[in-house]
Amino acid sequence: MNLGKVIFIDSVHTILWERLTKLGWICDDCTKSNPTEIFKKLNEYTGIVIRSRFQLNQEILSSLPNLKFIARAGSGLENIDTEYCHRKKIQVFSSPEGNRDSVAEHALGMLLMLQNNLKRADSEVRNGLWKRTENRGHELKEKTIGLIGYGVMAKAFAQRLNGFGVELIAFDKYKKNYSDTFTKEVSLETLLKKSDVISIHANYLPENKYIINASFIEQVEKPFILINTARGFNVNTADLVSGLKSGKIKGACLDVLEYESASFESFSTKKDNNALEYLKKSSNVILSPHIAGWTHESHFKLSNVLAEKIEKWITPEVLKNET
Repeated sequence: MNLGKVIFIDSVHTILWERLTKLGWICDDCTKSNPTEIFKKLNEYTGIVIRSRFQLNQEILSSLPNLKFIARAGSGLENIDTEYCHRKKIQVFSSPEGNRDSVAEHALGMLLMLQNNLKRADSEVRNGLWKRTENRGHELKEKTIGLIGYGVMAKAFAQRLNGFGVELIAFDKYKKNYSDTFTKEVSLETLLKKSDVISIHANYLPENKYIINASFIEQVEKPFILINTARGFNVNTADLVSGLKSGKIKGACLDVLEYESASFESFSTKKDNNALEYLKKSSNVILSPHIAGWTHESHFKLSNVLAEKIEKWITPEVLKNET
């Protein structure tokens, strides 16, 4: 059975290629082709596998009459015109279930590293310094951790934190009645009042740009730690730096930065970026290059989840054609 051709624009785990081939698709590896070469032949394909290499906007999608599905290895869909896909009945798959555990563990690791001064202490010991009192840390127990957004990633983080004796609260402007055994649903006002740690799990929508800004920081009642493993544009970096300088923000764990490229593969290194330079030099800031969801295990799971979703979607069509 030949279901058509699928183009792999970004590299993903081979399990997706294997399972799509088994279903009846012919898969083409174009991960090393340049965009010009890809666009020339993109209209040949019924399926696209992509991470974040480039945008699939309406202009591109409207020139692809054979396209039936797009498989995005990851969670965010900001580089895909999902409204156009919905109108044209192009199925769009993502796989947040594939890296939620990775993101949750990474966020927890960054938080513990910051709370216990591990970044500074490690560097000092390597340089012959043995400072115990100066590196006395803080326990998580009895702290209140506020989650902004309560989707797949936030819930996985809450599960990891459940054994630390913390109070978990969450505000999600898109949901209602989402309290569970881990987390209590609260208003934004309550989150701002109670939180010792605030972790961002907002989605990729443009309306969530700079949800953490000077006004937000001012409204938080207590000095707090900020964690961002979602999207760089969720945080106004200049305002974050001001909060760090004033002491209102005690520390920050940042896996993402607003200076990243759209593909997440690089970021600005301009020396005149004072905010970025401040973050890089701060001992109370933990930075990583958008790798929270980037473990060896999630590499497999991201593709395997996509394969499972595509199999469930295609089976009714296959059965229909056979009857």
